[in-house]
Amino acid sequence: MSILIVADVHANLAAFEAAIEDAPTNHGPIDAIWSLGDLVGYGPQPRECIDLLRSFPHVAIAGNHDLAAAGLLGTEDFNPYATDAIEWTQSVLAENERRFLSAMPLQARKGDFTLVHGSLVDPVWDYLLRVQDTAAHFLRQETTYCLIGHSHLPLVFFAEANGARSESIRDGSTLELGEERFVANPGGLGQPRDGDPRAPYAVLDPDAKRLSFHRVAYPVEQTQARMRAVGLPSFLIDRLARGR
Repeated sequence: MSILIVADVHANLAAFEAAIEDAPTNHGPIDAIWSLGDLVGYGPQPRECIDLLRSFPHVAIAGNHDLAAAGLLGTEDFNPYATDAIEWTQSVLAENERRFLSAMPLQARKGDFTLVHGSLVDPVWDYLLRVQDTAAHFLRQETTYCLIGHSHLPLVFFAEANGARSESIRDGSTLELGEERFVANPGGLGQPRDGDPRAPYAVLDPDAKRLSFHRVAYPVEQTQARMRAVGLPSFLIDRLARGR
């Protein structure tokens, strides 16, 4: 059994499809998908990404863009580019798609894993970026492992007796699932921000007790062309090629 883990798909269908196609080449068939929030927003194909996720057994956590697109969160705390993309997304979603986004929980527990978009301090808005940011989160983490999104950066933090430590995640990095508590972010699949434009994702193999991290190239220009066609902001279009 393999579970594809994605975060921040952001309506980037080409990146989502690339991860779904790439994951089985190394890990066998994908049995389920866990989405860690922000399935929509920024990108040009929210409806198609919702449909693709729903075609698999899945767990989907709400992110701030999902909530805003569903009309459950205002846009006053978003930057103007994100607001423009949210308003466009709202204009194209069907009622059943808005209901799907509205029904997403803020967190979920699957066995030894907690799934949340931001952190357990604030599931919607909190960013875990530095070791010192994790203390309050780990106090609330009741499972051994936690998976997050939101920052669009591949990161992992390990809880220690006197704090926490971080380790870098690269293409091919692997975490063995033992007793050590951690919180990990696979990176922003639909809008990477670590300088690598390839789509990041993770694969959980529960039988082997292993979580692995990967990157896959996808046709960025295809997503950019679709964004231009629907009038999304140039800033959002250009950043995809830079991975920023």
